[in-house]
Amino acid sequence: MLVTWRYRKRKDSLIQKFDPRAWLIFYACFLFATLTFWDVRYLLPFLVIALFTLFTSGVTCKEMRRAFLFIIGFVFFFAVLTFLTGRGGSELYKEEHLIRELKASFSILGWTPTLTITVERAFFALSQLVRVSSIAIMTILIPYSLNPALYGIAFKGLGLPDKFAYAMDLTMRFIPTFARDFQLTMDAQRARGYELEKFRGGLIEQVRKMGPIFVPVTIHAIIGSEDIIDAMDLRAFGVGPRTWLDVLERDFKDRVLIWFGVAILVGSILLGLFGYGKFWVPDVFIRWAGG
Repeated sequence: MLVTWRYRKRKDSLIQKFDPRAWLIFYACFLFATLTFWDVRYLLPFLVIALFTLFTSGVTCKEMRRAFLFIIGFVFFFAVLTFLTGRGGSELYKEEHLIRELKASFSILGWTPTLTITVERAFFALSQLVRVSSIAIMTILIPYSLNPALYGIAFKGLGLPDKFAYAMDLTMRFIPTFARDFQLTMDAQRARGYELEKFRGGLIEQVRKMGPIFVPVTIHAIIGSEDIIDAMDLRAFGVGPRTWLDVLERDFKDRVLIWFGVAILVGSILLGLFGYGKFWVPDVFIRWAGG
């Protein structure tokens, strides 16, 4: 049986007051508009919109703590990695202004580890952090705020074919279903005396010992997909246009949200075409580093 994310109806949720199609259109506009800029001054408004959406979503910290910590930790890790290595920003700036260079007191095969801190690296890491955080916050809210029963009809309402809409519905349900099966299998193996907490050895050895977990979960996923295929074939899915049980209707606030998202996207594209929003470093920091 397919399961879903921990969605629940919330009376005080701003997202759930809108038609899911309107919200998905706004999210798509927000996503592409954010990717237009590298200037932290232009990215900060997107972070403000994302934080406002988060605080008005009605989703509690307890509900999304694990997923939120994982994604934010992932974002921070790559921002710090970018700051330390300088990778990724070389296409946006050609000249670097040195703040400090830290050299290790030891050498490895003649190579001395060196940390080069520049103004450009610091601001590129900051821009990357703001940019990706804005997108991550908006993305993580989707499975907790949109009704899983409306996934298929929402994508169908966006003009997508029935097959694609239903495929997106199944995709959104696959990850929580897989996680549920994985946890049930682990509990079953523990009940049989399989000690998962005492794994020893290298990576390959630990993967080998996880075989009693991965094999049943994989086989169950394959069997489950076959059951879904058989059920779809019995209902002649794909032979002709499908009807959906639920009906979505847009109202005035949905149209306002859609046009707001379109305005953000068009405005961002126009600013980019006129040369705004490129990577930016304050002159005061450049003069400070140069002096």
